[in-house]
Amino acid sequence: MFKRETSIKVEQHSDVQCAHGKIAVQGFGMGVYSFFVDGLLIDTGSASLAQEFQPFFKDLPIEQIALTHSHEDHTGNAAWLQQHMDVPIYLHHESIQSCAKDGVYPLYRQALWGERPAFTAQPFGTTLQTATAVWDIIETPGHTTDHLAFYNREAGAMFTGDLYVQTKTKVVLDEENIVHTLASLKKLLNYDFQEVYCCHAGYLADGRKRIVEKITYIEEMEAKVRQLFERGYSVEEITKSIVPRDYPITHVSEEQWSSKHMITAFIHHFTQESYR
Repeated sequence: MFKRETSIKVEQHSDVQCAHGKIAVQGFGMGVYSFFVDGLLIDTGSASLAQEFQPFFKDLPIEQIALTHSHEDHTGNAAWLQQHMDVPIYLHHESIQSCAKDGVYPLYRQALWGERPAFTAQPFGTTLQTATAVWDIIETPGHTTDHLAFYNREAGAMFTGDLYVQTKTKVVLDEENIVHTLASLKKLLNYDFQEVYCCHAGYLADGRKRIVEKITYIEEMEAKVRQLFERGYSVEEITKSIVPRDYPITHVSEEQWSSKHMITAFIHHFTQESYR
């Protein structure tokens, strides 16, 4: 049995209530946000934080739920909400079938985020209507293939799920494609926003600036990788040059999280370019 230390803090920015659940397991800690605005709950937090998030949910007039993607730290309380509130849950069409079954993922992720029970979801259209706003549903693959961002036209606010997280990304999941992440970040700049609500970084008043900074960071990394690849360096050599530090999550996850995944995605992209 894993010993978890958990807490929650709720803040409000504009009309958005931001619930930040934090969890630590054997000294390793992370946090995840759930946002509520205009009758819409965006992401549900993890099952490991159910006792913290459920009182927050109970006090809200939730009319519908929008999920940025299917990972367990974002969908962990969807089943509970469905059972207790009977409101529609929207998810990328690609993940509806997999989320209709209990989540299957590695033990280290279960230790941190708990087990994600099955729930029933329906696909998004191109927009979502809440009481006072129209939301654009934006395809933003990269972190996952099913990742979405939500743009509130009325407020000019962008909800980015796990697309941003931090400016200087050092490790990514094996399913993540940094090339696609870069394209998705650039896609967001077509929208008129400054504020960003990120499911791990929280409220960012200067969110647009942060996204531009992340784009610059990834582009600079891409240029360095290209230079070393063209000089004949191996994936391991390039990784050590670009990200010299070894991160504990790489070992804990048996390289499911690794800096190497960014390098291999770039190299695959370069190789594809050469065949065009």
